[in-house]
Amino acid sequence: MPRVTTPESGTSPDSIRLAVDIGGTFTDVVLETPERSFSAKVLTTKAAPEDGVLDGMQRALALAGLAPSQVGLIVHGTTLATNAIIERKGALTALVTTKGFRDSIEMAQENRFEQYDIFIEKPEPLVPRTLRFTVPERIDAKGGVRLALDEQAVEALADTLAARGVESVAVGFLHSYANPAHERRTGEILGKKLSGVRISLSCDVCPEVREYERFSTTCANAYVQPLMGRYLESLRQRIAQAGFACPILLMTSGGGLTTLETAVRYPIRLVESGPAGGVILSTWIAERFGIDRILSFDMGGTTAKICIIDDSKPMASRSFEVDRRYRFMKGSGLPVRIPVIEMVEIGAGGGSLASVDAMKRITVGPESAGSDPGPACYRLGGTKPAVTDANVVLGRIDPDKFAGGTITLDAALSRTAIESHVGTPLELDVTLSAFGISEVVEENMANAARVHAVERGAELEGRTLIAFGGGAPLHAARLAEKLGIADVLIPASAGVGSAVGFLRAPIAFEVVRSRFVRLGSFDAGSVNAMFAEMERDAVDVVKLGAPNAPITISRSADMRYAGQGHEILVQLPDGPFTSASVGELRKRFEAGYRALFNRVVPGVDVEVTGWILRAEAPPPGRALDQASTGAPTTLSVGSRTVFDPAQRDFQDVPVFQRRELAPGHAMQGPAIIAEDETTTIVTSGFTARIEPSGAIRLTAKAAVLQEAAQ
Repeated sequence: MPRVTTPESGTSPDSIRLAVDIGGTFTDVVLETPERSFSAKVLTTKAAPEDGVLDGMQRALALAGLAPSQVGLIVHGTTLATNAIIERKGALTALVTTKGFRDSIEMAQENRFEQYDIFIEKPEPLVPRTLRFTVPERIDAKGGVRLALDEQAVEALADTLAARGVESVAVGFLHSYANPAHERRTGEILGKKLSGVRISLSCDVCPEVREYERFSTTCANAYVQPLMGRYLESLRQRIAQAGFACPILLMTSGGGLTTLETAVRYPIRLVESGPAGGVILSTWIAERFGIDRILSFDMGGTTAKICIIDDSKPMASRSFEVDRRYRFMKGSGLPVRIPVIEMVEIGAGGGSLASVDAMKRITVGPESAGSDPGPACYRLGGTKPAVTDANVVLGRIDPDKFAGGTITLDAALSRTAIESHVGTPLELDVTLSAFGISEVVEENMANAARVHAVERGAELEGRTLIAFGGGAPLHAARLAEKLGIADVLIPASAGVGSAVGFLRAPIAFEVVRSRFVRLGSFDAGSVNAMFAEMERDAVDVVKLGAPNAPITISRSADMRYAGQGHEILVQLPDGPFTSASVGELRKRFEAGYRALFNRVVPGVDVEVTGWILRAEAPPPGRALDQASTGAPTTLSVGSRTVFDPAQRDFQDVPVFQRRELAPGHAMQGPAIIAEDETTTIVTSGFTARIEPSGAIRLTAKAAVLQEAAQ
C-alpha cells in the first residue's frame, strides 16, 4: 500500500479556484466557488494564447460576480508544448553529446516501423545535424569514468554556440544516468558563457537507460523550454496585472499538478496536460458512481482522446510519441520518456476537415481548421467543411446558440462547403454528405477504441462511456451504439470537462532512476538509500505546491527476465527492503508477466532496470458536487428538426435546456439536451435520465427492456 506522510497543518477547503485549458480550437475556463461553478468558452488566440486565457477568466469572473483578487488558486493546462513540436515552432536548439554519438537521435533504433514501405517517412529530429556537437568524454554503464571530460573542448564549443545564435542547449552524454558528473560540469561551463540560453541536462530531464529515448526527450525539453518559459512568465505577469494574487499550478501529462517553476524547468512534462485533465475527471466520476470499468471519451475542436480506466486507475505509461507520421503506427513519432496517462488520440474533433480521396471515399482529419479560420460556418474565412459544419446541417447544433450564443454560425456556409467538397464529387445531396462525414468520424473513433482495447488486452463490452468536451456529447450515443455499449454518462459541465478535471487533480511529481539490479544479488541497503534520495527530490517539488498537505508515496519498477530487451511495470510494496523482499518482488513480477503473456519463464533470474517513485498530495480545495437545481418538469423548451440515422430522414425532436432539468427527470430518445458549452444528442435507441449529481445518464433501450424482463 502507498505510504502517507503527516501534514504539518491543515488547509482551507473553501478557496475559490479557477481552471484554464488551452485547446487547439477553444480555451475553456471553469471557476468554482464553495457553492457552485461558472464556465466560459472562448476561441484560442494562437498568436498570443494569454489573450484568450485572460478573456475567458474575465468572463467567468463576471458570471460569478467576483473580483480577480478573490481567486485563491489557478490551475492551467495547455497544448502549446505539443503544438510547438508538431509545427516545428520551437527554439533554435543545439545538442551536445559524447564524441561518436552525434547522429544517435537520427539513427534512432535502426528499425522500420513500416516494413514494406520503400518511401517510409520518418520524423525529422528537432535538432538538425549542423547543430549537433560532440566533446571527448566517456562514462561506462556502471558509472565509472573511462575518459575524463575535455573541459577545454566544452569552453571552445560555448563560443561556437554563441556565434550560431543558439537559444537552448540539450546536453546528453552516454550513461549519464549512472554518473551525471560530466553533464553537470558541462552545464556549469555553458551556463557561465551563454547568458540567457536555456540548458537541459538529460540526467535531470530523463535519467534513464537507452540513449536514443533519453536524448530525444532532452532535445524536446530544450526545444520548447524558451517558448514555454516566455509564455508562462508572460502569463504570470499578465495575471498579476489583472489583479490576481494567487499561485498558479500546471497540469502534467501524468495526471498531477506541479508548480510553475517546475513546469518552466521541465516543460516536456506538459505535452499531454489537457487530455490528462479529462481522464482525471472520468476517474473521479467513476469513483463517485462506483463504476469499475470505464471508457473515457474526450472530443474537442481538434482531436478526440479515448482512455480505458479499470478500478479507478487509468492506464499509465512512461513512454509517449509526439508528431507521429503515420496514424496509430508505433515508432513513427519522436519518443518522449515522461510519466503519461496512456490513451489513444486521433484527429477527430469539431474542426477536423472532411474531403474526398482518389478512391471516392470520405475522409475526416487529421487536418483541422482550428480556431482560425475554423469551420466554414464560423465566418472567419474557412471554406473547407468540418465536422461542426456537418452537425449544423444535420440539425444537431443550433447556429444561433453556439458556445452560449457568443459565436453565431452560418448554416448556409456549412451547406456550401459540404456540397462543394463532398456532395459534388460523390454526387450526393448535402444532407447525405453531412451524414457521411458524421458516420466516418464516428467510425474512426470507434475503430480507435477497438484497437486501443485489443492492444491492451481489454474488452469494451459492459463498460460505461463517459463523454465530455465540446464535441463528445454530440456523438456519444452513436459511438456507444457502434461499440455495443449500453451505458453513457455526460457529466455536469461536460463541455469544459478537461478544465473541471484540472480541479480534481492531485499535486504530484515522479522521479525515476536507472540502476540494474538482479534479484539473485539484491542489495537491499543500496536500493533503500536510492529510494530515500528519490523521495526527498519528489517531496521537495510537491511541497512547493502543497506545503502543508499529506503526501502519499508510491513506488514501482521496470522489471524483466535477465537477457530480455523490454520490461513490464510492477508495483512495489511499501516500506524498507530486506533480503526477504526478493521473494515478494519475484512474485509480483511473475503475476504481471503471466497476466500479459499467460506464462512465466522458470529458472531465469529477474532484473530491475528502472526504479520509479511518485509523491502525491490531494487536490487543493474541495471537489464541488454539481447537482442540477431546476424544478422537475415534463415540458420541453421547444423542438428542432434533426436528421435521424435510423429513419434516414429529418424529424422534429424535443429540445430540453439542461439547466432546467432536475434529478430524476427522464426522457425518451430521440431528444436534444442543450447547454451553453455543448449539446447532448439522445438517439432513438436510448433513454436519458438526470442523475443526482447533475450528470445525464443514457441507457440503451434494449438494456432497459432486458432489465424489465428479469
